[in-house]
Amino acid sequence: MASRGGAQRPNGTQGKICQFKLVLLGESAVGKSSLVLRFVKGQFHEYQESTIGAAFLTQTVCLDDTTVKFEIWDTAGQERYHSLAPMYYRGAQAAIVVYDITNQDTFGRAKTWIKELQRQASPNIVIALAGNKADLANKRMVEFDEAQAYAEDNSLLFMETSAKTAMNVNDIFLAIAKKLPKNEPAGGQSGGQRQGGPVVVPDERGGQASGSCCAK
Repeated sequence: MASRGGAQRPNGTQGKICQFKLVLLGESAVGKSSLVLRFVKGQFHEYQESTIGAAFLTQTVCLDDTTVKFEIWDTAGQERYHSLAPMYYRGAQAAIVVYDITNQDTFGRAKTWIKELQRQASPNIVIALAGNKADLANKRMVEFDEAQAYAEDNSLLFMETSAKTAMNVNDIFLAIAKKLPKNEPAGGQSGGQRQGGPVVVPDERGGQASGSCCAK
């Protein structure tokens, strides 16, 4: 199946494939793993176990004649894992910084992550800010306009998302894919980035999800 919002390649013609490393950052329990699970497998678990260290998953999206393959590092949000974060965002072409719209503190923490990325990550990294748990708008503590203004001031992509309802989940990955450069073939972007980094057993959720990826 073709990605919603992504164009299916005409007549089955083979387009180029670009591969990018993407990292998710944010406070614990904001829904990073739930966003990835929804994007990769189209699933949502009400009670998601906390990530230990980081999980590795892959997913692809189609953009006209280009297939974008994301190598996704879903990092743990607990403070004790903070020192490991640079190993995951080093060499990343994209990052999604996630906060919980019902928790003001997680928005402040997201700002701290963004400052760290701007200071230490690749200067050309594409950063998206995701206000997750939009299905709990009745408990909102972070106003949409406040987050949008912050994103505009810092040249970030911004969407409110809901891993539970799938609101804007595919859209935020698609928006990132559209902003990434497509002038290098697969393997040229991240072919040795994991060398010297932590060894993580790929999460069993990795793979391709029907309804949110390119046709096989």
